Amino acid sequence: MSWQNASGKWEQISGKWEQFKGEAQIQWGKLTDDDLDIIDGNRKKLVGKLQEKYGKAEEEAEEEIDLWLVNSRLEEH
Repeated sequence: MSWQNASGKWEQISGKWEQFKGEAQIQWGKLTDDDLDIIDGNRKKLVGKLQEKYGKAEEEAEEEIDLWLVNSRLEEH
């Protein structure tokens, strides 16, 4: 997935964060409800939380988010 495609898909998720935060919590079980409320659809905040909770490098967190975007079910929401 190109960054532009991921960016466009993230915009859709960001706009429907309340619907997608459950999927995010399934993907990243260490994220709490409070973490997800703080992230509030902001990709940079999600990257930061993945770094904090999982000890991931920024690039690794970005790649993991892109993979999640590829597998997310936007059309169902």
